[in-house]
Amino acid sequence: MSDTPTVLYLVPTPIGNLEDITLRAIRILGEVDTVLAEDTRTSGRLMQHLGLKKPMLSYHLHNEHQQVQRLLEKLEKGERMALVSDAGTPGISDPGFLLVRECLARGLKVECLPGATAFVPALLKSGFGAERFTFEGFLPVKKGRQTRLKELATETRTMIFYESPHRIVKTLEQLAEILGPERPASVSRELTKLFEETVTAPLAELAAEFAGRSAIKGEIVLVVQGLKEERIKEDRYKEDHRAE
Repeated sequence: MSDTPTVLYLVPTPIGNLEDITLRAIRILGEVDTVLAEDTRTSGRLMQHLGLKKPMLSYHLHNEHQQVQRLLEKLEKGERMALVSDAGTPGISDPGFLLVRECLARGLKVECLPGATAFVPALLKSGFGAERFTFEGFLPVKKGRQTRLKELATETRTMIFYESPHRIVKTLEQLAEILGPERPASVSRELTKLFEETVTAPLAELAAEFAGRSAIKGEIVLVVQGLKEERIKEDRYKEDHRAE
């Protein structure tokens, strides 16, 4: 398998600051035959910024099932493609999983480049434990939402959510109700951009803070401290000292 040429690359793109792209990502985007883009206009601006010209195909949540078979036929013939999302690493709350799964099922080699993703800086900026965490992505909008929130009430790991500006207040209020108003949490928005902001406070205070704003802009990463995290850390500290 190691000698098999790669036909599909998952290429992370900047989540805001255009400097946050690796030299390898630029090289791969320049070498592939085609770029699969969640939005060709957004990715087209990035390609123009990088001085690259490549054929682009639209590949997004609403057409991926229709596109996969046609793309697989091209990949099996040796065409090399790079998959990018509008921002960050494709396949994380963005299209990509289906195409990767089908490629692997057919013995086609896939590579994923390391690079920009929103939840890592938000997690580290929260100041909560990063040793163990759970990435929840977007919560269900309607069906199953309350069930999932109740399941997370006893989660001891740090929890990470993606949320949209128009739903963040509702989410904070619901989390405060179920996890407790005093549970520490952190809201990061506009990461790597000019107006980047991270606010850390108990859930109830965050809900009130953002409810009082006339407008909320930018994609949001919400980080919530796990249950009894401090007690767990204290127990670990005692165990380490006993071992000494």
